[in-house]
Amino acid sequence: MSERDYELLVIGSGPAGHRAAIQAAKLGKKTAVVERQAVVGGTCINTGTIPSKTLREAVMHLSGYRERNIYGASYRVKKNISMEDLLVRTDNVVAHEHDVNRHQLLRNQVELLQAEATFVDPHRMRLAGPDGRGTREVTADRIVIAVGTTTTRASHVEFDGQRIFTSDEILTLEQLPRSLVVIGAGVIGLEYATIFAALGVRVTVVDKRPRLLSFIDFEIIDTLVYQMRRSRMTLRLGEEVSSLERPGGDKGEKVRVHLASGKQIQADAALYSIGRTGATGALDLSAAGLKTVDRGLIAVNGSFQTEVPHIYAVGDVIGFPSLASTSMEQGRIASCHAFGAPVETTPELLPYGIYTIPEISIVGRSEEELTDAGVPYEVGRAAYNEISRGQILGDSEGILKLIFHLESRELLGVAILGEGATELIHIGQAVLTHRGKIDYFVDTVFNFPTLAECYKTAAFDGINRLD
Repeated sequence: MSERDYELLVIGSGPAGHRAAIQAAKLGKKTAVVERQAVVGGTCINTGTIPSKTLREAVMHLSGYRERNIYGASYRVKKNISMEDLLVRTDNVVAHEHDVNRHQLLRNQVELLQAEATFVDPHRMRLAGPDGRGTREVTADRIVIAVGTTTTRASHVEFDGQRIFTSDEILTLEQLPRSLVVIGAGVIGLEYATIFAALGVRVTVVDKRPRLLSFIDFEIIDTLVYQMRRSRMTLRLGEEVSSLERPGGDKGEKVRVHLASGKQIQADAALYSIGRTGATGALDLSAAGLKTVDRGLIAVNGSFQTEVPHIYAVGDVIGFPSLASTSMEQGRIASCHAFGAPVETTPELLPYGIYTIPEISIVGRSEEELTDAGVPYEVGRAAYNEISRGQILGDSEGILKLIFHLESRELLGVAILGEGATELIHIGQAVLTHRGKIDYFVDTVFNFPTLAECYKTAAFDGINRLD
């Protein structure tokens, strides 16, 4: 048994920290999680993943978005949708997730400490209780930093939480704007842009990059852009914001966005979403012999070790891809590595899920990657409007792509846009993991009618191209 207080101390209770702690506990290690908030779950449960996806589902239902292709563009379940309508569902889900996550920690005998953690030395941390009530020091053999990130805020922008706000303030909006400028077309910006557009809000997206989400298959992104424009969204790509202002000061009811090109955009509100910054400011990393890189993030190796071998960092605080699913896996791997437990993982086959409307999911290699690597490949496609289930659901724009080796026919990548994309992707992921061929989908019987039939249709399309 260690002479220190804990064998593993985890800083942060989000997906990465939660999974790291439970994995260590299952290995029989004395483990504690330090969380500065009164509730567990970090950004994921409280202001990020869970609230935004629940908000999206509420919007999809109340706006009648899924049924518009069937009943017409004017169809709505509720005519006048308010923020209160959307938050009823969100608050219930968040409260449930708090309870589930706390119960999982307690059930696995992980000690939960509510405090602000600061390094004293590489093995010692000072814990300051809520509102400065009580301070003590604890020691640990190994430490996992899983503090996540906070929204990046420009110092010259006057955020008020209502007219000019970040994704962290969306749940506190008092009313829905009629028009919205989204500054930053990353994953979070695009998710909220499409969610607001589904409610009928006139949305303009501004980003200095010429293309959206460069890590996503270009054909999928082109299809998303087409559907965004069909939802009356305006895209200002290759444009940089020079300033934001509220004409009329605090009482002004509009926001004016000035672009470096000289253009101006006026709207009821602006969502500032230019990225996130590692929440490492209070840790005093230098006391542990650590330093941050760009935007407060921490550099790690393939096992998620920092420069100090017994200190690990996982989740959003290490940067891309900053997804809850990948963060969980990073936490698990870090704990296994820390205690010499065998672990197998396939990081190249981790799926990415993006909850825009429509949703996107990818796994494996893209056409661009294969082209750059000189790998011969072919593509098979299936459109949702070819599939009975697509018609039943009212999704006529969805698409599923299979990318496979031209000679061996081994599946190399899958990309999906449309209803259920983040669920459907796991079929392709399983085949990729076992290095299966595209023929698997031809020889497999899928339930009818289901969206999974897209795999068979896409496989036939790809094989026909070979002939």
